[in-house]
Amino acid sequence: MTTKTQKALFAGGCFWCIEAAFQPIPGVLSAQSGYTAGHVKNPSYEQVSTGQTGHVEAVLIEYDPNVISYEKLLSVFWLNIDPTDAYGQFADRGSQYETGIFYFNESQHKAALQSKKTAELELKQPTKVRIEAATTFYPAESYHQNYFQTNAAHYQRYKVGSGRPKRLNDIWGTKH
Repeated sequence: MTTKTQKALFAGGCFWCIEAAFQPIPGVLSAQSGYTAGHVKNPSYEQVSTGQTGHVEAVLIEYDPNVISYEKLLSVFWLNIDPTDAYGQFADRGSQYETGIFYFNESQHKAALQSKKTAELELKQPTKVRIEAATTFYPAESYHQNYFQTNAAHYQRYKVGSGRPKRLNDIWGTKH
């Protein structure tokens, strides 16, 4: 019997950090850094970094729904972002670092809306996470893939230096 995999697409600031959050989770078969939601075909990191292409840094996740649910992936996503920040994440500023949930079907759309409502109730304030239908995903350059593993020391310095761990702890406490 063949397992049919599914895809999820999230933007949560720096794609290195989002990729690192999802890659080790049982049921996640792959997490690929890239760009989505923009108007330039096949953008480069240099182009996206200008904030002029409309793209956000995102991670495309392929997962086994028999092992992990889309709702669980949503939970991991929320606990790895600051949903109150409208113009980036942590030290990374600009439209290319905005947050988003990009759904592939109506079931994911409904689950994403419900997860946003749950987060807003828990935080007692509106969130800035956009929820939109997925559009073309462009994989990032190879040196960005699995960066948290291939450049582990640099990644750890970046992550801590960005203020991400402290802010996530401030927002989510021990849930994170």
